Amino acid sequence: MITNNSGQEQPFFQSKQDTLTTDRRGFLRMMAVGAAGLTLGVNFSSSAVAGAHKGTINSVGEFEPNAFVRISPDNTVYVMMKHLEMGQGSFTGLATLVAEELDADWSQIVAEGAPANTQLYKNLRWGAQGTGGSSAIANSYEQMRYAGAAAKIMLVAAAARKWAVPVEEITVSQGVIQHAASAKKASFGELALLATEQPVPEVADITLKDPKEFQFIGQSLPRKDTGKTNGSAVFTQDVKLEGMLTALVAHPPRFGATLKNFDAAKALQMKGVVDVVAIPSGVAVLAKDFWSANKGREALQISWDESAAMQQSSDELMLEYKAVAEKTGAVARDDGSAANALAGAAQVIEASFEFPYLAHAAMEPMNCISQVTADGCEIWNGEQLQTFDQMAVAQLLGLQQEQVKINMLYAGGSFGRRASTTSDYILESVNIAKQKPGVPVKLVWTREDDTQAGYFRPLCFHKVKAGLDKDGKLLAWQQTIVGQSIMEGSPFAGMVQNGVDATLVEGASTLPYLIPNLYVDTHIVRNPVPVLWWRSVGHTHTAFATEVFFDRLAKAAGQDPVQMRLQLLKDEPRYAGVLKLVAEKAGWGKALPEGHAMGVALHKSFHTYVAQIAEVSLQGKDSFKVEKVFCAVDCGVAVNPDVIRAQMEGGIGFGLSPALVSKITIDKGRVVQSNFHDYQVLRINQMPEVEVHIVPSAEAPTGVGEPGVPPIAPAVANALYALTGQEFDQLPIKMS
Repeated sequence: MITNNSGQEQPFFQSKQDTLTTDRRGFLRMMAVGAAGLTLGVNFSSSAVAGAHKGTINSVGEFEPNAFVRISPDNTVYVMMKHLEMGQGSFTGLATLVAEELDADWSQIVAEGAPANTQLYKNLRWGAQGTGGSSAIANSYEQMRYAGAAAKIMLVAAAARKWAVPVEEITVSQGVIQHAASAKKASFGELALLATEQPVPEVADITLKDPKEFQFIGQSLPRKDTGKTNGSAVFTQDVKLEGMLTALVAHPPRFGATLKNFDAAKALQMKGVVDVVAIPSGVAVLAKDFWSANKGREALQISWDESAAMQQSSDELMLEYKAVAEKTGAVARDDGSAANALAGAAQVIEASFEFPYLAHAAMEPMNCISQVTADGCEIWNGEQLQTFDQMAVAQLLGLQQEQVKINMLYAGGSFGRRASTTSDYILESVNIAKQKPGVPVKLVWTREDDTQAGYFRPLCFHKVKAGLDKDGKLLAWQQTIVGQSIMEGSPFAGMVQNGVDATLVEGASTLPYLIPNLYVDTHIVRNPVPVLWWRSVGHTHTAFATEVFFDRLAKAAGQDPVQMRLQLLKDEPRYAGVLKLVAEKAGWGKALPEGHAMGVALHKSFHTYVAQIAEVSLQGKDSFKVEKVFCAVDCGVAVNPDVIRAQMEGGIGFGLSPALVSKITIDKGRVVQSNFHDYQVLRINQMPEVEVHIVPSAEAPTGVGEPGVPPIAPAVANALYALTGQEFDQLPIKMS
């Protein structure tokens, strides 16, 4: 999910063998003959999910999930998606890879969410099933293509057998298999059953297409996560099961507080309320519907033990962070000798940056349905970390992992919230459901619940110092970063090494500029505020600190910000490529209207390179408007350009929220904000025009879900700096 501290990129796959092992053992060799047609993979019943996935029930009414490809007699090609679709376009991209090698017709492809099964559906970069780190396409690029290619080989073999013609004389195009000499043709569905009798090809015998032959990859195909504009798409909130109860939880008012006691009498008198139960995270009210559960929760009388609760405010925490930053921290990067170089520099420039807590504020609040029976536990959820949640639930209930069945539905956004390192709301749902054996329980967090009792992007403080020689050459860079660790105490704790949480320093410890003396250290501070990765994780604050500070260095050196960056990126052609492209498209240096200016920022995250130039205008003495954003992205092979553009546009809008309006503040251990009226996100009328340019590339594809976010806030701040000379050290940006 992250770039390591030394800046080394993880391999595209863990190894070629890893891919092949998954293919052989995971699905290709486990071919099963199903009544519904050709199946590649493992069958396991999931009738309950069938009801939750509209449009994906097969012709005989059975839901038979398998590894990656299923072809029904009605000629529908079902593609199983091991990655969650939360608006980022993974269903479309992954389906494209299968359709490409299968030579299917795009209209016959249907995307389905895969169940939890680590063996079959692991993220090849992680070794566990889950979605994040902009890794969906990157880790699936060959795997899904092999799945489509293998299916095609078996279909062609079936046709050759049926028509008694050589395999070499058969062609496949747009979902039609044909033999030109005999004028015979058939659909996939017509040959599906016969194809199941053909040998499963070894991966070594499969030749993937040459990119010159691509029909789908590189095209802006229509998306497969359909139904979101007419209400037919199924999210967790849409699922209704027989006898299902709705649960809301009353959480402690302050971080660190615990339940002392409660009186449920008045709540139980409310119409529709069925029960009130205590769980480790609070008190749950179960009712026949949401309204009744909410009224019942309001009627609860609860005493909280706040003796150990947090009492601090955000401002007090920031003061502590600043004091900590004066000490030597854990070293994340140490090139040359920054201290010596700074001592001998002609100019020393210093700055510090403050970043607030941020909420994820996904459009679909957290929710989850759990049902605990004597046989195990079944979950319906917009599921992002299948393997970890499955393990956590199994541990809670004393089950085997395979007894925890997870049905993956669409998620209405996540931005990291659903990838909870503690499986918090999942376990909360199961803790309630286990007290009602056999009854499906839908846990719903209101937006107020998640804003005040959820997880947050950590509060952070950066202190930066750099030295220039008499000619304006950058000699040294020294940066200290203070914040909470996302990884500590989680299943990812092993990623904290030698006191360095890589998610806290990524983007700073991997600074690409040619600086002979570069030093980055970090302090992990601890307090009760729960923190979690937030879209683009540490890059969101490191990009701001490094890129805003760079423009100040350029000004001190008397250099153009773009040219100075390019001079220090001589060994980084992909960084330089996006920077040159965006500067060209924006017309960097051209005359602008009075009161307008441009600012630039450049950042790589999740192996994708993005440069952005923001044009801003003054709107009076103390306000401004982001007029237009130019964006250049290098993400390797562009599987679907339209999805890439959408992700860059969405990332820019998302990144503008903390740049302009978003901020979580804490007072006496309690979150001040509660909903969109006081935790604001970017409004549609604030969205600037965006122009996205994609660098043509034959490099392996990388992710696009997150890399559009980090550069926008520093690009805006740099534009305002150029326009007004005012330095911006905090987010949201406020003009004085």
